[in-house]
Order: sequence, then C-alpha cells, then structure tokens
Amino acid sequence: MSSLHAGRRARAVKTLAALRARYPTPATQLVAGNAWELLVATVLAAQCTDARVNTVTPALFARWPGPEALAGADRADLEAVIRPTGFYRNKAKNLIGAAARLRDVFAGSVPRGLEDLLSLPGVARKTANVVLFGAFGINEGLAVDTHVKRIAYRLGLTEETQPNAVEKDLMELFPREEWGNINHSMVLFGRDVCRARGPRCRECDMSAFCPRLESPRKISGPRLKK
Repeated sequence: MSSLHAGRRARAVKTLAALRARYPTPATQLVAGNAWELLVATVLAAQCTDARVNTVTPALFARWPGPEALAGADRADLEAVIRPTGFYRNKAKNLIGAAARLRDVFAGSVPRGLEDLLSLPGVARKTANVVLFGAFGINEGLAVDTHVKRIAYRLGLTEETQPNAVEKDLMELFPREEWGNINHSMVLFGRDVCRARGPRCRECDMSAFCPRLESPRKISGPRLKK
C-alpha cells in the first residue's frame, strides 16, 4: 500500500468516526413516504434545496399520487407545480418520462436495481444511489453531490473532481454498509460546518487531520496577455 493511499485510509477512518459522533442517525432531509416519492423528490432536488422541494411535493403527490397518474399528466400543469425548484421544464419532461417507463416496463414500481434505475429519464448515479439506500436500504454505490465532492476533496480523500470518480475513491475507503450514511452525514456536515464559502473550520470535528485542500476551479473568460 502506498503512503498516499495509507494516509487517505487513515483519514477515512477518522472521518467516519467524526461523522458518526456528530450524526449518529443521519437521514435525508427530503420528505417522502415511499420509493416513488423519494425518486421524484430527488430528481427535483437537483440544483435546488431540499427545503424548497419539500414545499412543492405535497401538492404534486396529492394531484399525481403515483407513476400511472404522473405519466398521463399535462406537462404544462406539472411545470407550473414544480417551477419553484428551478429547471422545471427539463425536470417535468424527465419525471413524466420516468413515470411512463415505470408504468410500461416495471409494472408501476420503482426497481431495486441500479441499472434499471439508470434507465429512467433524469436518473443518474447520484439519484439512483439515494433511492436505493433511502427506499430499500441497498448500498449499491455512494451518492456524490456537491457537498460530498467538496468535503472529500478538502479532506484529501480523493484527487478527483468528477462525481463518478470521486464515488469510486470513496467506495474503496469506506465500508460498504456505511455508504448511504456517509452521503447523508456529509450532506448535513456540508450544510452545517464545511460550507462552500466560509467553512467553519474552528467548529470542525476534523480540523486536527484535515489538510483543507480546495479543488481546482475552471477559469472562465479570455486569458490575460503576459
């Protein structure tokens, strides 16, 4: 084992202990009563806060309580309901498409397989992993959102910046049974302490071993002449 990997593994052990201590029972902040509702809420949560999604979903689920109903929804009507979540046109298109596929291919039920979930419009690995763990307790992968990606890089647990590559690194460092909890804990930690701007390092449980690395950012605009 290389010294780099050994260092990452040691930090991963300390990170898991710190997250467990701070969040002994981590859970998603999305309000959902079943796998279908969690799938819809997670799709809506892209580029939107969970709190805002939770203000939209009650009316959505009351009007279209399942895949069968949503598959036949008028797209403009759905757009009007989910508009506060942002990117509502694309989200409405994907949700209606996913509902139709669930109705036509999966007998109206959310599948328990990663590849089956990835076949649904609007569902990428992060959403699929969230649904599998949140609805069925299945740790097929480790959901990587902006919080998880940022924290993993700052802690030196990965040098990658693409979610799928970050996920691969984290899956090698943390026990499989903890993958879902790691996602929930890091999301909460990212909101509470390790923020994108103005991280609260003095309040951080991991300050003693965190190298405080920042992922590279793309430079936009024309380059200055030397």
